[in-house]
Amino acid sequence: MESKRSRDHSTPAPRLIIVGECDVKLWSLGAAERHRRAFAQVDVIAATDNAMLGTSAIVAVRADYLLGPDLVAAIAARPGVVLTLANGKLAVAAHVAGEAVESVLELIRAGTIDSTTRVPSGMNLIGPRELGSTYDIRLRKRATPLLLSYADTPLDVLEEKTFGAAYKGATDFVTKWCWPRPARWATRWAAARSISPNSVTTASLVLVFLAMWLFATGHFIVAIPVAWAMTFLDTVDGKLARVTLTSSAWGNIYDHGIDLIHPPFWWWAWYLGVQPIATANVVPVIELALWIILGGYVIGRLLELVFMTTFKMQTHIWRPIDFYFRTITARRNPNLAILTITTLAGYPDVGFVAVALWTVVSLIFHGVRLVQAAIVHARGGHVVSWLMQED
Repeated sequence: MESKRSRDHSTPAPRLIIVGECDVKLWSLGAAERHRRAFAQVDVIAATDNAMLGTSAIVAVRADYLLGPDLVAAIAARPGVVLTLANGKLAVAAHVAGEAVESVLELIRAGTIDSTTRVPSGMNLIGPRELGSTYDIRLRKRATPLLLSYADTPLDVLEEKTFGAAYKGATDFVTKWCWPRPARWATRWAAARSISPNSVTTASLVLVFLAMWLFATGHFIVAIPVAWAMTFLDTVDGKLARVTLTSSAWGNIYDHGIDLIHPPFWWWAWYLGVQPIATANVVPVIELALWIILGGYVIGRLLELVFMTTFKMQTHIWRPIDFYFRTITARRNPNLAILTITTLAGYPDVGFVAVALWTVVSLIFHGVRLVQAAIVHARGGHVVSWLMQED
C-alpha cells in the first residue's frame, strides 16, 4: 500500500520462506499461494532452493497465519524484526539475514514464545499494531493491522475481515452501505471460478455503453437497472483484485479510467433521452442543466486535483464533514440515485434538473473547503487527515 514504508531497493531483495503447511483456502486461494502473491507485490520472491538462503536476507512467515497487506509491506521493509501476535506469545514472521537465519526459523517453528525463549541477537520482537499502521491512505480509512490464524478463525470470519479490508472508507452511500453484502457474494462466486478482475471490469464497460444507449433512447426504466448493475460490477472488480491479490497497474488504469470518463457521457445521454418528453416547466432550463452537470463534473474533479496537489491528500479525508459529505456528493452513484427516484415517480426530466442543482451545492461545498484549507495552511497550520490522528 502507498501508506507503508517501501523496501530499500539499494540492497538485494529478501527471499520468502513459508514455514509449515496450511490447507485452508480463502477466496479459493491456498495459504501458501496467498503468501507468495502478497509478498511478490513488495518484491519479496519465494526462495526456490535452500542454497539461496546463504546469499540473501529472508522473510520467513508461518503458513497458518494470514497477514494483511499492511503487515506484509512493513515486514518486507524492516530487517531485524520478528512479528509476533499481539500478546507476544507466538512468532509469526520475520525479516532476517546472516547467521541468525536458522535461529529465527527455529523460533517461528517453535510455536510459542515464553520466558525461556532465546531471541537471536539483533532481532526485535514487535506486535502487529507497532509494526503496521492504523491508517490506510490508499483506501482512505482507519484500519487495524490484519493478523489472523487460519486454524482458529472461522472461514466466514476470515472472508469477512479480508473483504472489509479491501473496501474503501471514503466513498458514496450506495457503495458503502448497499453493495457490501451482495458484492461479497459476487466476489466469492467470481474467485471460485477464477474470473479475473479485468474480466469483471470489461463486463462493466459493456454495461456502460448499454446504459448510455438506453438513456439516449429514453428507455429509462430499463436503463436504470443496467446502470446500477454497472456500478455493482465496478465495486466487485476492485474487491476481487484485492482479496485474490491479482491487482495490476493495467487493471488499475483500466478500472479507474472507465470510472473517470463515463459519467459525463451518461448524463449527456440522459439529456438526449429526456428532451422529447420534458414538461413545459423543464424545457427552458434543461440545456442549462446539462451544462451545469457536465461543467460541474470537470470543475469538481479539478477542485479535488488542486486539493490533492496542494495538501498531498484527498479532500474527502480532511475532516469528518468531508468524509461524510463524500457519501452524498454529486458523483455518479448519488446522481443516479436522484434520477432513479424521480424516474420511478414519473419525472425523469425533473430529476435531471435536480442533479444539476445538487451539482451546484456540491461544488460550493468543495470550493469552500478548499479555501478553508488554504487559509489554515497560510496561517501556518497543518492540513492533515483526521483519519491519521489518534483517538
